[in-house]
Amino acid sequence: MPTTLSPPAVELLERAVAYTRGRLAHVTPDLLANPTPCRAWDLGQLLAHLDDSLDAFTRAGDGAVGLARSAVGDDLLGSVRTRAGDLLGAWLGQRTDPAVVTVAGYPLPAEALLRVGALEIAVHGWDVGQGTGHPRPLPEELARLLLPVARTLVDPADRGLRFGPSLPQPGAPQSPSPGPSPGPSTSRTSSYDAELLGFLGRIA
Repeated sequence: MPTTLSPPAVELLERAVAYTRGRLAHVTPDLLANPTPCRAWDLGQLLAHLDDSLDAFTRAGDGAVGLARSAVGDDLLGSVRTRAGDLLGAWLGQRTDPAVVTVAGYPLPAEALLRVGALEIAVHGWDVGQGTGHPRPLPEELARLLLPVARTLVDPADRGLRFGPSLPQPGAPQSPSPGPSPGPSTSRTSSYDAELLGFLGRIA
């Protein structure tokens, strides 16, 4: 059944794409062999993966998507940048969107799919920034909203395969200690960016 997705899910995707498009602006062909935080991939291989992910999330707007990889042409950089725009166009228009997307035959709520897409796109955007030598932290509010998505998505079986071990980092928010609350705080020195990236096996 078609539906109009709630603004938070769509806006989360929009924020992730905007951040990653900023990182893509620094990619040039001479950098494609650079290493990235994804140890198995150099920058060119990471961009090929991102290109495929952007295309899959775009096609999901029609209500179904398979697992076949999209073809990458000669202009990888141009393709990734174009697909980022296509993704926003697919989900931000005035048309109604599917409430459920079938992914390789399995139904998934569209709201959940968009949040997973936002996580994938934002974190790989951070990876791209590291690979180009133009790093930029994830926006704090974006990281805060993506952190529960990551905690839901990544389980111990993923460690060592899709993700490295979780890395606690200085400055990341700490779990509250037991006992009486000390009351509201007027300042925050912690970083959701560091906690999210550390959870996903990256050093911010």
